[in-house]
Amino acid sequence: MIKLLLIEDNIEIRENTAEILELAGYNVHTAENGKIGVEMALQNKPDLIICDIMMPVLDGYGVLHLLNKNESLQHVPFIFLSAKAERSDLRKGMEMGADDYITKPFAELELLTAVERRLKKTELMRKEYETTAEGMKQMLNEFTGKDALDHLAEDRSINNYKKKQLIYSEGNHPARLYYILKGKIKTYKVNEDGKELTIGLYNEGDFLGYTALLEETVYKESAEAIDNCEIAIIPKEDFEYLLNNNKEVTKKFIQLLAKNVTEREQQLLGLAYNSLRKRVADALITLQNKYHKQSEGKFSMHISREDLANIAGTATESLIRTLSDFKNEKLIEIKEGNIIIMNEKKLLLMLN
Repeated sequence: MIKLLLIEDNIEIRENTAEILELAGYNVHTAENGKIGVEMALQNKPDLIICDIMMPVLDGYGVLHLLNKNESLQHVPFIFLSAKAERSDLRKGMEMGADDYITKPFAELELLTAVERRLKKTELMRKEYETTAEGMKQMLNEFTGKDALDHLAEDRSINNYKKKQLIYSEGNHPARLYYILKGKIKTYKVNEDGKELTIGLYNEGDFLGYTALLEETVYKESAEAIDNCEIAIIPKEDFEYLLNNNKEVTKKFIQLLAKNVTEREQQLLGLAYNSLRKRVADALITLQNKYHKQSEGKFSMHISREDLANIAGTATESLIRTLSDFKNEKLIEIKEGNIIIMNEKKLLLMLN
């Protein structure tokens, strides 16, 4: 049963409000002041907190301030319940992190609707989505109740890119979002000596070029087709409209796409501390995780040795020697330029 914590110093309002919430099927705990309310929240984490502002001992602002300092409670939905109806009071509560604000006197339906709305949004925010087009589509559908992502990508201009063709360059200003309909794409950076490092791999159903749009900066990397590609071009204005149209969608969209940052950090850590054999093994596993389809047998992919070396962060000659060693050890097979993973387990457990 969903647990609610009601913090209210007026005994009549506290009992009446608790009765309304209990009739709606919630498990309600009550506290007569802010200090007791914080203690109860720490002892028995609620799913949502309804709190008065003007109270003795500790007021509602103090309660919210203390809860925001506690990592386990800072994301619990918080609704202010108060007779204070000044715009400045509302703004202060929202700036502190409150999710909603109900002014006394209130109707039963107003209270229940606010509680249900906040609980539903919190449930969606906690839900994990895949970092793919299907994951984004599921997220947006649940938030908006419509096929927002399909609408974003449908009826767009389709550009065809040949293998090795540049899609955008580092330092340029973004004017569009790219949606991959077919093919594989890499993003990369080049240092002052002209050495290239692949920092991202993208597949059918992925979006591309969103980081610069979200940050409102120039591209910090270049993008190039690994093979022949078809890409839907989505104008910057349409992408921004989607983000600005729904606060929760915006927040979750950024969280979803930010997972790439973690992957990039792990890649850089590997480049700094892993041996050559380990880096090459990790590069092969990365390709498999990104491009392998479950319906297929052993993973096989045709990729230039230069591209693979850029993913592993090594010279092409060093990569070729390592692939030869892996082949002799029966970890991979090489047929007509295709690399076939024969022993995934040993590659995963490759020692440094």
